[in-house]
Amino acid sequence: MKYEKACLSFIDRSVSCFHVIENMEKKLLESGFLKLDEKDAWKLKAGKSYYVTRGGSSLAAFKIPSGEWTGFHIAASHSDSPSFKLKTNPEMKVEDKYLKLNTEGYGGMIYSTWFDRCLSVAGRLVCKEADGLKSVNVNMDEDLLVIPSLAIHMNREANKGMEFNPQTDLLPLMGCSGAKGSLFKRLSEQTKVKEADILGSDLFLYVREKGKLAGMEKELMIAPRLDDLECVYASMEAIADTQPESYCSMCVVFNNEEVGSLTRCGAASTFLKDTLERIGESLGKSKSDYLRLLADSFVISADNAHALHPNRPEKADPENRPVLNGGIVIKHHGSQKYATDAYSEAVMKSLCQKAQVPYQDYHNRSDIPGGSTLGNISTGQVSIPTVDIGLPQLAMHSAVETAGSRDVGYLVQVLKKFYQE
Repeated sequence: MKYEKACLSFIDRSVSCFHVIENMEKKLLESGFLKLDEKDAWKLKAGKSYYVTRGGSSLAAFKIPSGEWTGFHIAASHSDSPSFKLKTNPEMKVEDKYLKLNTEGYGGMIYSTWFDRCLSVAGRLVCKEADGLKSVNVNMDEDLLVIPSLAIHMNREANKGMEFNPQTDLLPLMGCSGAKGSLFKRLSEQTKVKEADILGSDLFLYVREKGKLAGMEKELMIAPRLDDLECVYASMEAIADTQPESYCSMCVVFNNEEVGSLTRCGAASTFLKDTLERIGESLGKSKSDYLRLLADSFVISADNAHALHPNRPEKADPENRPVLNGGIVIKHHGSQKYATDAYSEAVMKSLCQKAQVPYQDYHNRSDIPGGSTLGNISTGQVSIPTVDIGLPQLAMHSAVETAGSRDVGYLVQVLKKFYQE
């Protein structure tokens, strides 16, 4: 259970997209990676490992081979998860008796799963200091909030299906009226920054429940944010533990996948393109050399996939029905919501065979449109053959999700083979 327990520990500590990147940085620095800054000139050297971040919520780590190399091997995943984001001036009084927070939805969550759970707040503050601004990650690491359900006595239709209004039904209770003004005061105390110097914030609710192994043989992982921190963890673990030979290996983690990726830190941004171009430039590659490197490159876009549901098996495709602990899921879509084609499918299956890892195929039912992911979005910026994969899970976009405990190890294994090929 080496990987599944370490993965759950990583997820427990990664309570916001900013903490995902913070925890990745710790791991990469311990593994000998050197930090770069987009504002600086890069002086890269063969045989060295580097990483760069953007906006505190996206990261690209890469290892340059010691000798000649012919392209990039890239694994991509995302740091964000559906949640509730605090609005500016979030504290709201209710009849001078209660205090709640004003929030709005981030991403396509299952609202009902957020009721009656202990919640807290995490994210980042942007604060004024003597020579400019600084960004500070924060985590109110305590049972702080709850979104209370309406009692069935006040809504006898509660078990017949509910439509929730996010402005009236889903605001979290923080305490009684005496708690007024306490949130930013406590954030100020935690960060040792004057409350008046906090000029901006990106704060999100998160579920306080810790990840667990469950099932008769501990074959289940039950945790918040499995989509997509399972894949983030696996790609981080694989790149830290391998040494490339013929390809520059890269692990890139984007933000904002859950809201369409159209941001400066998302897969539709120039982050990956900029990083690849600067690697080539720093190592003395001409424009033609760079384009040749791209032509011999490959991207594994890793974002979790839907498993066959035990109570609703009819929701799955009749023939392509991934299951928990069945291995890597290769995702296909006739209208190219997934970037997989025959070539990238074959490359991925060959990698799984070499790594001795099981794999399975996923298609939506033909009458269910499904969602999209990173692969087809990132290829709009950098044209590289791409396969969309994921790990099978249940209850995607729930506040707490379920996956197979063996699958995360399978992904680490196959990504190690990918980075070493």
